[in-house]
Amino acid sequence: MAGRKSLAAQLVQAYRDNQKAKAAAAKRAEEERARRARAAERAAAEQAKEVSRRERAQAQAWARTQKEKQSQQSSESRRAEQIVRDLEKREAARAKEAEQKRRAEEREKVAAERRAKQEWAENLRREANVRTAEVAARVEQLGTVLRQRPGGLHDHRPEVERALGEGNLEAFAVGVESALASIEYPVGLEGARRAGFAPESRELMIEIELPAQTVVPSVLGYRFKASAPPAVVPQPRKEAECKALYRDLVARLALRAIDEAFAVTPPALVDSVAFNGIVRAKDRATGKAIEPCLIGVRVSREAFGELVLDEPELEPVQSLRYLNAVVSQHPYDLEPVPPVVTFDLSRYKLAPGRDVVAGLDSRPDLLAMDPTEFEHLIRRLFEKAGLKSWVTQASRDDGIDAVAVIEQPLLSTQCIIQAKRTKNVVPADTVRAVAGLVNDTGASKGIVVTTAWFGKTSLDFAPRNRLELIDGRHLKALLLEHLGIDALIGLPKLPPGWQPRDLS
Repeated sequence: MAGRKSLAAQLVQAYRDNQKAKAAAAKRAEEERARRARAAERAAAEQAKEVSRRERAQAQAWARTQKEKQSQQSSESRRAEQIVRDLEKREAARAKEAEQKRRAEEREKVAAERRAKQEWAENLRREANVRTAEVAARVEQLGTVLRQRPGGLHDHRPEVERALGEGNLEAFAVGVESALASIEYPVGLEGARRAGFAPESRELMIEIELPAQTVVPSVLGYRFKASAPPAVVPQPRKEAECKALYRDLVARLALRAIDEAFAVTPPALVDSVAFNGIVRAKDRATGKAIEPCLIGVRVSREAFGELVLDEPELEPVQSLRYLNAVVSQHPYDLEPVPPVVTFDLSRYKLAPGRDVVAGLDSRPDLLAMDPTEFEHLIRRLFEKAGLKSWVTQASRDDGIDAVAVIEQPLLSTQCIIQAKRTKNVVPADTVRAVAGLVNDTGASKGIVVTTAWFGKTSLDFAPRNRLELIDGRHLKALLLEHLGIDALIGLPKLPPGWQPRDLS
């Protein structure tokens, strides 16, 4: 029993030992596995550490590289930023310098403009003063034109006296005109002079051209106006003062012209002067040229010698009244007065008169008369009607057959006459031509007388142009009334509106 337990015990012990050995072996194996696992883990850990170290090293190297790059980039960026800042500073400095320069230039420009404006204003002030002084000097010149007469005018007397001594009236008139034209006048006061001479009355006829109203300054002066822009502004003269200055001026010029006319002519030849003062202007209503007479006077040398022309207190307008002159009440407005004489008739070549009436038949046919005889018959007709007439020569008479003048005290009316001895209607162009001659010669009227008749165009035209038309019927009646001639008109046909008795 004891033996069997021992074997069983041995078996159990052996089993236990075996289990223990297996357990120990398993434990060792487990420990080995654990050790190996730990070793593997340590190796893996070491490897991981190595990997991690390498990665850290790589990361650190990359980081260093990146840091270096960043540092380099940062340095370059800083350099770039510094360059930009430097550039910006330089640009700002240049801009500041340019701005300072611009402001300096602007200040200089403003100062220059201010100086220029001041200089301009000062120039305008000087200009205003100069122009005002010129106006004052001009007004003073107009007021002294009578006292500032030239000397030495008597030196012209021998020349004009010699011309008259030779019997040349035209040369005498031309000599007087030349002497008067040689006298110097202030600018703007010069004017044409015309002269004629009547030896039977020892009267010199002169006509001078007076200056227009614009010769009187229409301003008192000029003042500087500091406006924007500044300017020189005229100060208007009152119209009443302009009119008074002009009235005084034309009176002074008239007295001076008469004095000069007496001075250049010998007292033994010229006793008196008949003077007309005219102005050449345009009619504001019609635009046509006009020559209104503003002053007319007939004065003897003795009466004119009573005037003391150099006296500063002399009133020229009153002097003309003292001489019984006819003076326009409103010369500035060109209000005319009747001229004391007509203009110089020596401009026409006058033919001697012929008495054709004595040689006529009791009933002459006007168309059968010689043209020259017909013209002289017309002259006799107008003389009997109260006109003083002259017949012009047939050659170069500007189409004028006669010059007729009605003379009355202080009034002479001049007419241009054309006689048309024809058997046909007088052309309208002929009537218009006579109207042109009236305007050209300054005559107051034109007369066209004919043995025939006028058309409607001429009859409408004549009244508007200072023309009178005398047809054959009217002429026949006038010859019978003034000359007692019962004339015939041998027209080949009866004009429109006429009766047979008008021809016979």
